[in-house]
Amino acid sequence: MNQKNESIKTIAVLCSGGDSPGMNCAIRAVVRTALGEGLKVYGIRRGYAGLLEGSFVEMDASSVGNIIQHGGTILQTSRCPEFHEAETRKEAFHILKRKKIDGLIVIGGNGSYNGAYQLAQEHGLPVVGIPGTIDNDIEGTDYTVGFDTAVQTAVEAVDKIRDTAHSHARTFVVEVMGRKSPAIALHVGVCTGAENIVFPSEDVDYDQISADIRRGLKRGKSSSIIICAEGEEPGLSYKIQEKLKESSGIDAHVCILGHIQRGGNPSAIDRFLASRMGFVAVKAMLEGNTPVATAYVKGEVVSIPLENSLKKKDDYLPHFVELARSLSI
Repeated sequence: MNQKNESIKTIAVLCSGGDSPGMNCAIRAVVRTALGEGLKVYGIRRGYAGLLEGSFVEMDASSVGNIIQHGGTILQTSRCPEFHEAETRKEAFHILKRKKIDGLIVIGGNGSYNGAYQLAQEHGLPVVGIPGTIDNDIEGTDYTVGFDTAVQTAVEAVDKIRDTAHSHARTFVVEVMGRKSPAIALHVGVCTGAENIVFPSEDVDYDQISADIRRGLKRGKSSSIIICAEGEEPGLSYKIQEKLKESSGIDAHVCILGHIQRGGNPSAIDRFLASRMGFVAVKAMLEGNTPVATAYVKGEVVSIPLENSLKKKDDYLPHFVELARSLSI
């Protein structure tokens, strides 16, 4: 059993980057676990930008009461490009030291992790990362906090669109989030029985999409759903709509789900995962296992070296793609 690190008396927690459902659950778990260990806890509002502004609030058990069911983050979040600069990180470290904060827990994605890792490398600050992103694109963890809720939100929306598509015998191109990750599109496509899933990282085979739609029509289907990941360049779903009309005479309607996928009450899976990760994050901090990130690996929440989670996943599980294609005939 690891010995408690007696040098950790006060910790801070912040959310950085895009918000994701379940962040509040992670905050709640961090705060209450830390308080139970006799630590003082500060919340930092608006992420790294709030850290630089000195936007700290001391938290107690009541500070995180009645938040577990709410989406977003009570601490708010932001993106802070200035944190890429070494001098900015140095100032952030001095701010933390002036507040007598001994360790920092960061809830966010790869960019947030990189900022935390640099703080640890340059200034020796104990840091722990909790993967909070709907994109499920952090290396080293099977799932990230918010992914399950985002997928469920999108699935419910597509189910409703399918009702209209069937009623009017229409084809719909539904665009889901995922600028650099196809994970949401892939899971939503399988779970909604989509006829096609389009990934921006691949060349779009419009002839194949048209053939798949016509194949369905021949066997009596009156509607089709195409799931499209948004990608980094806007407009892919409208390009698909245009190309289908030009090449095959297929009229398709576009529906962009957008930021509804970020909001809403977190699912039970995200609540449980975030709670476990917040607990493990504090324990890792006290055991001196830093810099690390919490990760969900083969059904267990563990801590792994933070440097192993700095890159985005680039493997979107080809066997899932095969599954989607096999079931869409």
